[in-house]
Amino acid sequence: MRDPYSVLGVAKSASEADIKRAFRKLAKKYHPDQNADDPKAKERFAEANQAYEILGDKEKRGQFDRGEIDAEGKPRFQAHGFGGGGFDDSDIFRQSRGQSSGFGGFGQGGGFDDILNDILGGLGGRARGGAGFAGSGAGPGAGPGAGPRARPTRRGGDANVTAKITLEQLVHDRKARVTLPSGKTLDVKLPDGTSDGEKIRLRGQGEPGENGGPAGDAIVEVRIARHPLFTPAGDDLRLDLPITLYEAVLGAKVRVPTLDGAVNLTVAPNVQAGKTMRLKGKGLPNRTGGRGDLLVTLRIVLPEEGDEELTTLMRAWKELRPYRARGPEFD
Repeated sequence: MRDPYSVLGVAKSASEADIKRAFRKLAKKYHPDQNADDPKAKERFAEANQAYEILGDKEKRGQFDRGEIDAEGKPRFQAHGFGGGGFDDSDIFRQSRGQSSGFGGFGQGGGFDDILNDILGGLGGRARGGAGFAGSGAGPGAGPGAGPRARPTRRGGDANVTAKITLEQLVHDRKARVTLPSGKTLDVKLPDGTSDGEKIRLRGQGEPGENGGPAGDAIVEVRIARHPLFTPAGDDLRLDLPITLYEAVLGAKVRVPTLDGAVNLTVAPNVQAGKTMRLKGKGLPNRTGGRGDLLVTLRIVLPEEGDEELTTLMRAWKELRPYRARGPEFD
């Protein structure tokens, strides 16, 4: 057995917290249940466990530092001559009690099984009572008459589920229907401010656990279907609104679709193409419980077929009322 300080990779002056932290890291890395295909992992795991049994117990650590016990926790014999001051075999018995396989009987440094339960979600549960992992020696209560060890519980895996919704569902229904791996169908509530690609965790709705372990979670990814008119922009929606040339010049009231039904929008005379107008509260639900806005951008549309009168008018306009549409930066 190597020096326990070297095994855990800590200095002799390391604090109890440093030792515990180093052991937790090694236990998580080399635990046999996490490395089923690596036989060397079991050896490293056992070595780390033995080292922590010594250094994780304040009394045993002191004995090791004073040279009273070796790296396996066995007492070192110290000659004191043939006179008084020899050793008492009862002292040896007291020092070695409970030190069977190196996988049970932790003292004041924190139980090995408690640490594994903390970092591996219960994988270390079978170390209760000093049993250790499969293949270790016996702790208290183990022996020819001991019953079979209980298999460790294992948490189920998470399941990824996609929920496809429309903008209308996001605004009005505020929920999405999903089918879980078990075949169960659920209506998932969509929190205010839900956006495309956002993920919602459903606790305990994933893959079932093993040996009575808890089920995993279902991770629902929300995907918003493309809309023929509206484009999401955060909490707002964008809409391109086509208008005629005469509506742009003369002004008009134009019907504008929204997710809540059509409304009338007043277009001022001589409006510029590309102008964006805002309809408040006609966007998507936001995280404050309100709604974003609908941003309407005006697009002037000319007749698909050429118009002789319009052409004649524009030529006269060009001669009589020329104007600059572009600034000097375009010269």
